[in-house]
Amino acid sequence: MEKQTLLSPSGASLALFVTPATSRVRGAVQINHGFAEHAARYGRFAAALAKAGFHVYAHDHRGHGETKAPDARQGMFAPREGALRVLDDVAAVHMRIAQDFPDLPIITFGHSMGGLIALNHAVRHPEATQALAIWNSNFGVPALNATARFLLGYERFRLGHDVPSRLLPRMTFRQWAAGIPGRKGQSDWLSRDEAEVNGYERDPLCGFDGSVAMWTDVFALMKVAHQPERMKRLRSNIPVNLVGGTADPATEGGKSVLWLDKRLRAQNMSDVTVTIYPDTRHETLNEINRDDATAEFISWLKQRFPPL
Repeated sequence: MEKQTLLSPSGASLALFVTPATSRVRGAVQINHGFAEHAARYGRFAAALAKAGFHVYAHDHRGHGETKAPDARQGMFAPREGALRVLDDVAAVHMRIAQDFPDLPIITFGHSMGGLIALNHAVRHPEATQALAIWNSNFGVPALNATARFLLGYERFRLGHDVPSRLLPRMTFRQWAAGIPGRKGQSDWLSRDEAEVNGYERDPLCGFDGSVAMWTDVFALMKVAHQPERMKRLRSNIPVNLVGGTADPATEGGKSVLWLDKRLRAQNMSDVTVTIYPDTRHETLNEINRDDATAEFISWLKQRFPPL
């Protein structure tokens, strides 16, 4: 992955990692990483996509990795309207891809929080994406979202917006970790591959605490799937690839992925593929069955995007 720098209209200096296709070109994949991680972790996935004929662009979101912004320290998108700033950055990356390769279809991929971002981008810019992949993402239920937003409002009032949330990690990461049988650490819920879990825990750019502001922005991104008037902006024929795992506590064992599948089909989406992998935890791309999942995704892409 070649590291570049992209200046976004949002004011962020984005760390952008580009992997050129190494076979006859079919398209470009824009990757959105998850909460408290970074784009360089997707190098193995990017190499596989490049071998299959896809250019890959992956950037660090605000408050993550090596991206710099005057209003976004680690663990914060922005003091206010951070979700919008993140989406502005994604749009900037899409514009860069379109400038580099004007005639190529662009596939928007997102893992976990990145899936929330990917869907919001597709709704916001329906013509910019020719396919959508949302892996291991939970768009929540309105009651849970309302509870989380109430707690975050309380924390913002008592502690401020720029400090780590004390309550949300208890409701999410710690609770998910506690449910893993025989766990050895706090990150075992991510994968059954101990080497991958250890690598995550040793990485200084992973596993940090998100601020009250960033948690608030994440829950704001979830709302789009509950708003039919916004979801109608998606083109009905756009291919959508959904992935989950039966042992992923962050998506209730894949139930939230199936919920999104039903939501999309209710919008008369004509090309939705959903796969729930048995025994698979949260990071499908870092799980012990990652090669199979990657191969199946590439096969799905090739069926829809022939060589140009």
